[in-house]
Amino acid sequence: MILEILAAVVASIIAITLHEAAHGYAADALGDPTAREQGRISLNPLRHVDTTGTLLVPGFLLLIQALTIGRVEAMFGWAKPVPVDVRRLRNPRWGMMWVAAAGPAMNLALAFTAALAAHLGGLLDADSERMFYRAISLFMVVNLVLAAFNLLPIPPLDGGRIVTALLPHGLAMRFAALERFGLFIVLGLILLPQLSPRLDVMAWITRHVVGPGFLFLLRAAGHPA
Repeated sequence: MILEILAAVVASIIAITLHEAAHGYAADALGDPTAREQGRISLNPLRHVDTTGTLLVPGFLLLIQALTIGRVEAMFGWAKPVPVDVRRLRNPRWGMMWVAAAGPAMNLALAFTAALAAHLGGLLDADSERMFYRAISLFMVVNLVLAAFNLLPIPPLDGGRIVTALLPHGLAMRFAALERFGLFIVLGLILLPQLSPRLDVMAWITRHVVGPGFLFLLRAAGHPA
C-alpha cells in the first residue's frame, strides 16, 4: 500500500510538472517568453507549487475523507498556472488555443511512453514484474485523468480555453466571462456525487474516457488486446 501511494504521488508530480512546463514551452515557441522570463519553463516541481491548490486544498480533502469515510474517494488540486501574456503571442486567438492544448497533449504523450515502457516488464522476475506493471498502470491513469479533466470545457481549464478560441468573438467573450466562476463549477462537479451517484462526472470520465483511452494506448504500443 505504501509503495502504491508513493508511486501515485511520484506519477502525479511528474504529470503535473510536465503539464505546466508544456504550457510554458508552447507559449515561448508561439511568441510569448513570459514563462521563460519568470523561470516557469522548468522541470523543477517546486516552481509549479501553488500553496492553496497544491498543498492546502488536497491536504484538506485528504484529511476530511480519512476522518469521515476512512478512504480517499475524490481528490482535487491545481498547480501554479504558467503565466501567459496573450498579447505577446504572434496570433493571440489561435496561439492561446495551442498553449492550452499543450498541457493535455503532454500527459497523453507521457501515458503512451509508459505504455511503451511496459514492454520492459518481461525482463523482470515475477514479483518485480507485478510491481512494475502496477506502477506503469498508475502512471498511465494519472496522466489520462489529468488530460481528460483539463479538457473539460470549463474556463479556466484547458478545455475551456480551447472552446473560447473556437467560438465566434462575441460568444467567446461571454463564454470566457465564466472563468470567474470556474473554480466553483469544478468543485461542484466533484461534490455532486455526494448528492447522487448518477451525477458523478469523474466516474463517467473514468469509465468512458480514461478506461478506453488506457486500452487504446496499450494496443497502440503493441500490447495484445
